Amino acid sequence: MTEIDAKTDALVPAWLHLPDIAEMLDVEVTRVRQLVKEGQLIAVRRGENRALQVPAAFIDGDRVVKGLVGTLTLLRDDGYNDEEMLEWLFTPDSSLPGTPAQALSENRGTEVKRRAQALAV
Repeated sequence: MTEIDAKTDALVPAWLHLPDIAEMLDVEVTRVRQLVKEGQLIAVRRGENRALQVPAAFIDGDRVVKGLVGTLTLLRDDGYNDEEMLEWLFTPDSSLPGTPAQALSENRGTEVKRRAQALAV
């Protein structure tokens, strides 16, 4: 769980609170916290109450976006911290086109993972 700067915060178009994600995934809030702890989701403290929030783009209906977990693992292996991962995922990439987060939500995870792997070089 990370504090993020205003620049990174502004890149993410929408955020969800953990209880909202739990409802969407039909699980307990403790399970959502476990997903964050395991690195399957990134949660940051934001807003007036410093409540934990996750980018809305990471949730697709009743599941975590396909390809997100593998992408986060690759970025972590490349030495990225949570804030750097959010910046990378939500910064437009003309070669995709769009952002890596958009590409993941459009089931183009292979392209995103390929770019994440290239960062390690």
